[in-house]
Amino acid sequence: MDEKHHYDPLAEAPIPSYEEATSSRPLSRIGPQEISDDAERQGLLSPNPAALLADAPNSRRRNGYYHPPSVQSARSSEDSGLGSPVDEDENVALRQTMEEMDILDPESADDGRARRNRSRGRFSKSFYSLTHSLSSLHLPRIPWPSGTFAWLTQRLPSLPDQYRPGWAIIARLAGLVVIITLVYMLVVSEIMTSGAGFGQPFNPEWVRQQVQGNAEAWRMQDDLKFITSFDHVAGTKGSFVLGDWIQGKFKEAHMDTFSHDDFYVYTNYPKADGTGRRVAIVDPPELAWEAKLEEESAYNPAKVQTRTFHGLSASGNVTGPLMYMNYGSPQDFKRIEDSDYNMTGTIALMRHYGSQEDRAMKVKAAQDRGCAGVIMYSDPADDGFKKGEPWPKGRWRPEDSVQRGSVALTSWIVGDVLTPGKPSTKEQDRMQKTMNPGLVTIPSMPIAWRDAKKLLQALKGHGETLPEDQGWVGGVPDVGEWWSGDQTSPKVNLVNLLEENEKTPIRNVFGAFTGIEESAKKIIIGNHRDSWCFGAADPGSGTAVMLEVARLLGELRLQGWRPLRTIEFASWDAEEYNLIGSTEHVEANMESLRANAVAYINVDVGVTGDKLWASGSPIFKHAWHRALGRIQDPHNQNKTLAELWESNGSKIGDLGAGSDYVAFQDMAGTSSIDFGFSGPEHGDMYHSCYETFDWVSKYVDPGFTYHTILAQLWALLILELAQEPILPFKLNDYAEHLANEAQELVDWTEKKGAGFDLAMFEPLYDSISVLAKEAKNFHAWEDFWYSQVYGTGGFETQGLTVQRLAHNGRMTMFETNLLDVAKGNHDKEAHGIPGREQYKHVVFGPDASGSGYDAAIFPFARDAIQKKDWKLATKQLKKTADLIRYATDKLMH
Repeated sequence: MDEKHHYDPLAEAPIPSYEEATSSRPLSRIGPQEISDDAERQGLLSPNPAALLADAPNSRRRNGYYHPPSVQSARSSEDSGLGSPVDEDENVALRQTMEEMDILDPESADDGRARRNRSRGRFSKSFYSLTHSLSSLHLPRIPWPSGTFAWLTQRLPSLPDQYRPGWAIIARLAGLVVIITLVYMLVVSEIMTSGAGFGQPFNPEWVRQQVQGNAEAWRMQDDLKFITSFDHVAGTKGSFVLGDWIQGKFKEAHMDTFSHDDFYVYTNYPKADGTGRRVAIVDPPELAWEAKLEEESAYNPAKVQTRTFHGLSASGNVTGPLMYMNYGSPQDFKRIEDSDYNMTGTIALMRHYGSQEDRAMKVKAAQDRGCAGVIMYSDPADDGFKKGEPWPKGRWRPEDSVQRGSVALTSWIVGDVLTPGKPSTKEQDRMQKTMNPGLVTIPSMPIAWRDAKKLLQALKGHGETLPEDQGWVGGVPDVGEWWSGDQTSPKVNLVNLLEENEKTPIRNVFGAFTGIEESAKKIIIGNHRDSWCFGAADPGSGTAVMLEVARLLGELRLQGWRPLRTIEFASWDAEEYNLIGSTEHVEANMESLRANAVAYINVDVGVTGDKLWASGSPIFKHAWHRALGRIQDPHNQNKTLAELWESNGSKIGDLGAGSDYVAFQDMAGTSSIDFGFSGPEHGDMYHSCYETFDWVSKYVDPGFTYHTILAQLWALLILELAQEPILPFKLNDYAEHLANEAQELVDWTEKKGAGFDLAMFEPLYDSISVLAKEAKNFHAWEDFWYSQVYGTGGFETQGLTVQRLAHNGRMTMFETNLLDVAKGNHDKEAHGIPGREQYKHVVFGPDASGSGYDAAIFPFARDAIQKKDWKLATKQLKKTADLIRYATDKLMH
C-alpha cells in the first residue's frame, strides 16, 4: 500500500523489536522475542518486525513469521484472579476426557495447526460449566440395605421372556409422553421461564466484582510500551501491523467471533525524501531564512519520527507577505478587518487553540478572507514552558515540538471526503477533490515555536504593535514587540506538495462476545489505533485500556459467563484523517446498526491526567452514575467517583465531532458516549512525536493508576448495558436535557438579533413536554416488572420475557427514531441538515459555524438561525419537534 503514496517512515529504520520496546519488564508477557509461555502473541509478530512490515501489504498470506495466533496464553490463567473453579488436575482430566469424546479439539501448538472449532468450543464451555455444577451438588446419602437388590427382584412378578421386549418399549414410550406433556403444561401455563439468558447462573454483582478487582496495570503498561515502539500513521504498514496485533489480542481474550473490514480512502502524505515542504523568508534578502520543520527528536535520536504536515491539506506553492492572526478565531479576524488591513494574498501565521480550536476552521477562515496559505504553531504560552517544565524535565511541549493534525472540514463531510454517505469500496464512485465541501483549498503547514520565533521577529515595524492586555501576545521568547504585519511585511514562501492517493487501503478489526439472549443486539466498544506518530496518549492509552477490558471479559467467558447482548470491540483505522474508518463502517452497515446497535462506547485519548470527563447522549446518565458509584477515588478512599463527580458539579457533556462516535450518534442514531481522564489544559503533547511511553509513564500516569481506574469504569459501564435484563437507559433524563437545551437555544437566538417570533419555538417545547410525561409512563412498567420477577425470587414468565425484550427494543430505537430519514417508499423529500446531509440526528450534530469539535444541539434549527433565515428556522424547529413526538409515540406503541 505504501508504494502508492510513498510514505514509508518504517523503511528508514526498523521498528524496535518487542523485547527492545519492553525491556524494562523482561518477565512480562509482552512480545514475540521474549522467552515466555505466551505463544499466541509470539506467533503474531515476527522476531524481526521490519521483516513483518515488509510483508504487511500481503496480509492474507500466512507464511514465515506472519501467521495467526494458535495457542492461548498459559500465563493469563495463572495470573488472573478469575481462575478455574476446579483445581488444575481436575481441569486437565476433564479436558482430556472431552478431547477423547471428540467434544473438544486439542489446541494446536505454535505451528498453527488445527485451531479450536468455535462451535465446539462453546459447547465444551457449557459442558464444563454443567459438569462442574453437578459435581458441586452434595445430595443426602440414601441408606440402602447392604448387598444387592435380589431380595426385591425375587418378590416381583415376572413376564415370560417372549413378552418382555414389547412391554419395555411400551413402558418407555409412556414415560416419554408423560414427560413431554408435563413440560408442555409448565411452559404453556408460564410456570417455567423461557428467558434463557436471564436465567444464567452468574450473579451480576459477582461479575462486576471480578472485572473491577482483576484489572492489572502492568498489562496495560506492557501493551502501551509495544504500541508506542513504532509509529502507525493511518494507511501505512505500522497501522496495518498494529491492527493485526490487536486482533491477536482479541483472540487471546477468547472472543467468539473475529472479523475485519477494508476500505479504500483518500489520504495524503509527505514525500518520503522530505522534499515538497518548505517555510522560508525569501524577501528581503537580508532576512533570508528557512525553517527546520521536523522535530529534532533530541530525546531519542535513534527513534524514527514521522514528518510534520497537515492531513488532507491542499497542495500548493505560494508566496506572500506575512501577517500574524493570533488564534484565527472569528473575533481575531474581525479585529483585523476593523483595522482595515487587507489580507488578500498573505501568508497567515496563527497559533493553535484559543476560542477556535479546530485547525480546519482556522484554515477555512483564512481561505475565505483571501489568504494564500496558513502556518500554524504551538505557542509556549498555551502548551509550553510558560505553563510548566518542558520535556525532558516535565510534561510540557519543548521548543521543537510540532502539533500535526487533519484540516478536513469534518462539520461538512465526515469520513472519506470523496464518498460522503457511501462506503469507500474500490468500485465506489468518487467526488472530485476540487470544490469539495470537506476540503480546504489553500496550503497549510504546522511548525514549532522554535521556527515561529524567526517569523515573529521578522514582522517588527510592519502593521501595528499589539497590546499585551488584549490576548494577542504569546509566549515566544526574544520577540520583543509583537507586530501584526501587513502587505509590506517580509515575503514568505510556503510549499506543501504532498503525495495523494484516492484509494489508500485501511482496515478496521473486530472481535465480539456473542450475547445469549439477543445476539443480534450489540453494544459496540471502540477506539482508533492510528496516530500521527507514536500516539502514547492519543490513542495508545485508550487502546491499552480497551485491550485490558477485553481480557477481563474473556476471563469471565472462560468460566461460562455470557452477556445477554453481544459485546463487539472495534479498532478503527484512519480516525486522525477525518474519522474515516468508523464512518465508512457505519455507512457500509447503516441499516443493521439502526436496527440492532444498542449503544456505542468510545474511548480515544484514555489518560492524560486525573480529571474525569464524559460527553454523550443524556440517556446514559443513570448507567454512568451506577458505574461511578462502584469505584473509589484514588485520592480519597472514603469517596467514590460518583461522589467526586457530583461534588465537582460535573455533567455529561454534549457530543460534537471529535472522535469515532460521530457516525454512530449522528448518522446511525446509536446512543453514544465518550470519556476519559484529562490533565491540565493542552498539557498533552498533542499529535507530537514527543508523545511517547516514557512521557506517559513519567509525567502523565506513573504506576498506571488512572489507566486501571479507566479499565474498571469502562468494563462496569459495558456490564450495565450488556448483562442487565432491563437496559438502564432513562428517557426522563433525556427529556430534562432537551428542556434545558431548548431554553439555551432561545437565549442564543435572542443574541442574534431581532426579526423572529418567539412562537416558532412552541412546537419544540410542546414536544419535549410530551416526552417528559410519556417517559414517566414508559419507565413505570419497569417497576411492575421488578415487583413481578424479583418479588417472586427472580422467576420470569414467558409473557414477561416477551414484554421485557419489547421494552428494551423501544428504548434502543428511541434515538434512531430521532433521525431525519425517509419514513417510507413514498417519502421523496430531502433529508439531513441542509448542506450537511450526512448528519441526520435532530438533537446532536457538529457545530458548522464555530469549532467542529463543539456540539450543536438542535443542529437543523441552529444552522438556520445562524443564517437569520427565520422562515427556514421555523420549518426546522417544527421538523425537530415532529421527530421528537414521533420517537415518543414509538415508545408507547
